[in-house]
Amino acid sequence: MRDAKGFAPEDQPFMRRPSIGPALLVAAVMAVLAAYAVPRGLAARDTLTIEDDPARIADRALDQRFNADVARSGIEAALAGKDADLAKSFVDLAAARHVALEPALVAKVNAAVQEEASAKHAAESFALGLVTGEPNDTAGLAGTALGDLFVFGDVRDAVREGKRLAFGQPADEVVLGLACVGLAITAGTYATLGAAAPVRAGLTVAKVARKTGRLGSEMAGTIGRMLRGVVDWGRLKKAITVTSVSEPAVALRAARESVKLGRAGGLVDLARDIGRVQAKAGTRAAFEGLKISESPRDMARVAKLAQKEGSRTRAILKVLGRAAIVLPLFLFQSASSILGALLTVFAFVAALKSAVERTTLRIVRYRKEQRRLRERRRFAALIASRGA
Repeated sequence: MRDAKGFAPEDQPFMRRPSIGPALLVAAVMAVLAAYAVPRGLAARDTLTIEDDPARIADRALDQRFNADVARSGIEAALAGKDADLAKSFVDLAAARHVALEPALVAKVNAAVQEEASAKHAAESFALGLVTGEPNDTAGLAGTALGDLFVFGDVRDAVREGKRLAFGQPADEVVLGLACVGLAITAGTYATLGAAAPVRAGLTVAKVARKTGRLGSEMAGTIGRMLRGVVDWGRLKKAITVTSVSEPAVALRAARESVKLGRAGGLVDLARDIGRVQAKAGTRAAFEGLKISESPRDMARVAKLAQKEGSRTRAILKVLGRAAIVLPLFLFQSASSILGALLTVFAFVAALKSAVERTTLRIVRYRKEQRRLRERRRFAALIASRGA
């Protein structure tokens, strides 16, 4: 059966022309989006390669968050808090990143640094650190470190916490454990002619950070777990309980002997990293590092940062916090950029494929239609000739 125009039903599908315009429009839009997304995806891929380089992580974050206003506000806040060390760190960071500061503000920072470095202030800070074991600056830490090097500081802390333990009072086992390890490490420092000094200094900084509340809770928990594997707590508590009041010297010897240095590898590495930060960036930078670190690996990253940035480290940590050593935000942004680029390219290829398929189908159907029309004309001409 044929319709009024002479076409059979099976001919009808070939008359429908597939629409090409929408597919080409989608392909064009996806091409524009791909031109925007792909370069950013490639840049994001490069970001993922800096995960193990804290200096590059900090540099990338500072590009977005550090400017003249941040530097100025940081310096003014530091000066208001009488923290010349932090103010100078901001000045050094601004200079390294070519951020212009007002000369008057820089002069004010230099004056504060000179005042803090004066002989009177240094002597007072040194004495305070030596006696109390709670320093606030480099001079104070020098006093505390000297006290620990001559075992005075560790003895003081071990006796204080030991007495609390003996009388059933709350005792800080982290401070007690670090003091005991410090007593054992000090002997090694003398034996190696100072080779263990960075470890000794790191233990001192960690102990002071714990006593002054500048040790993060997660890091404190990690150190506590390390100490449980290094210190024979059963032997130590028994010796302290029995002898700490009547025979303090015996108790201290027992404290030193309760430490198993052969198991202290992880703690020694952590203390060495803390000591490296203190040596390169200063005491307060080491405290800042301990405050933001959640694990020994984080402290190792801070040490790498301090190795490169030096005096600028503290300002970097103040501005960025944990973002100076880890990539959670950048990783999310990078992953999003890469995923967006892949999806855009996929959508462009799919739209282009659809447009090509529709164009090909349209050409094939057009050719078939033309061939059928030619066959019909020949058939009509044949019928007409026979009828004539």
